[in-house]
Amino acid sequence: MASTKKLVKGHMIDEDGEYKTFRIDSTYHKIQSKLSEKVSVEHRKSQLRFFKESVDIIGVKSGDVSKIAKEIYNSLPDKDKLFIMSVCEKLFSSKILEESFIACSWAYNLRKEFVKDDFPTFERWIENYITNWAACDTFCNHTMGSFIDYYPEHIEELKRWTKSGNRWVRRAAAVSLIIPVKEGRFKDEVFEIADLLLDDKEDMVQKGYGWLLKVCSHNYRDEVFEFVQKRKHIMPRIALRYAIEKMPPEMKKLAMS
Repeated sequence: MASTKKLVKGHMIDEDGEYKTFRIDSTYHKIQSKLSEKVSVEHRKSQLRFFKESVDIIGVKSGDVSKIAKEIYNSLPDKDKLFIMSVCEKLFSSKILEESFIACSWAYNLRKEFVKDDFPTFERWIENYITNWAACDTFCNHTMGSFIDYYPEHIEELKRWTKSGNRWVRRAAAVSLIIPVKEGRFKDEVFEIADLLLDDKEDMVQKGYGWLLKVCSHNYRDEVFEFVQKRKHIMPRIALRYAIEKMPPEMKKLAMS
């Protein structure tokens, strides 16, 4: 009988607990090599100004990162899900921004193969490896957004994330619903998560749920306006401004009054 394999803290194990060896190092080093060819000191300097927190950036333009991610992925002779997730683990664990973007891209490539048991791995990646808004949003908008679409019962886990001591996990609770609500899904859950994050003290979290409300307003403008109006006296101004950004001037004026 074939063994059942799964990813546990970056290692492949079978049902007997024996570690499996995958040739991930050569793939990882190939990615590093390709990125190093595109490094720009000036681009690195320009990108650092978008972050208040310390971020490890080597200075590769996003277009080049996307091209490298696509070219190497397409060249892989083995696109086994667990192999790809092992490479993603290696990329995320470096905490280099450009490498994390490739991990986000490759994880999203697997979306049609997502299963419920992938959630603990995704959660662990967010908790342990995501340390800035760019990696958080890239991973959560696409990979987590798709996962929630497949398994909407895990929105309960997003609600749990709002109580995390990790600000990026709390931001993830909001931004994981950006694309689903843009397409008209999970309106009620958006308001519930925004309420749970309403008085968060971290500006990155405030911006995260404010952004979520702004996207929600594309399809549900009146409901978002009512939500803001009822809470504007306690809602952080930065979150409020994000939420009403796309509303007509008269609605903005009322919300800000």
